[in-house]
Amino acid sequence: MASALRPPRVPKPKGVLPSHYYESFLEKKGPCDRDYKKFWAGLQGLTIYFYNSNRDFQHVEKLNLGAFEKLTDEIPWGSSRDPGTHFSLILRDQEIKFKVETLECREMWKGFILTVVELRVPTDLTLLPGHLYMMSEVLAKEEARRALETPSTHVVRHYKVKREGPKYVIDVEQPFSCTSLDAVVNYFVSHTKKALVPFLLDEDYEKVLGYVEADKENGENVWVAPSAPGPVASSSWPVILKPKKLPKPPAKLPKPPVGPKPEPKVFNGGLGRKLPVSSAQPLFPTAGLADMTAELQKKLEKRRALEH
Repeated sequence: MASALRPPRVPKPKGVLPSHYYESFLEKKGPCDRDYKKFWAGLQGLTIYFYNSNRDFQHVEKLNLGAFEKLTDEIPWGSSRDPGTHFSLILRDQEIKFKVETLECREMWKGFILTVVELRVPTDLTLLPGHLYMMSEVLAKEEARRALETPSTHVVRHYKVKREGPKYVIDVEQPFSCTSLDAVVNYFVSHTKKALVPFLLDEDYEKVLGYVEADKENGENVWVAPSAPGPVASSSWPVILKPKKLPKPPAKLPKPPVGPKPEPKVFNGGLGRKLPVSSAQPLFPTAGLADMTAELQKKLEKRRALEH
């Protein structure tokens, strides 16, 4: 009897190995560890991931570099010199000790950590030009990653800084003392992964001291500035720079001036003088006009007869 057909076996999907900025074997010793433990470690963003082997795709531990303070080269206990395979990562709340196989691997780990934390390629390490080029590529990737995570709008936060004697105290839950205002700014920048920086939206600075004041005549805001620089106790008054007013155009065009009326031209004799005319009386009476026409007709006929 034929056996029933079985479906073909489908291979289990394999996990995709994570992508890291830099990865290698790394021995780690935490504050509670008695000895070093070897991991396959990879740096991605501001996190170091630890795996049991370089074939695993699921990390077993991770370490956030957000509280980074500094890196130091640790000399092993009982040794008079550093073989170049030890270094320590100092965080705000703990210290992690690492051990690598070679001096080159130590400088690589230190260089990549400083690149992502400080957003710059370090120049004070024992690195080859090829290593510096790799770190410059990681720097570009990390800046692009942060640009996607950081909102584009400005968020303004206010913190109180008090002056206590020669020091400046940042008034937060755990007050922190600084020796200068520059140290106050550096504290905010370095302890927030450069998320908090001084508000410098406009870096253009004015050259003249002044202020805005409302004009009493037209209600417009005008800029008030001193007429000339001088000591604080000077008696000079500020000069209000008002905008020049343009003359208002007339609402209606003016009427042209009315001149005297021209007199009528003079015809034969003195007949062209201006005669008083009224609306009820014509210039020449009707009866007089007929007599004048008859007389002119007679003179014309007499002149023609003499010509012939």
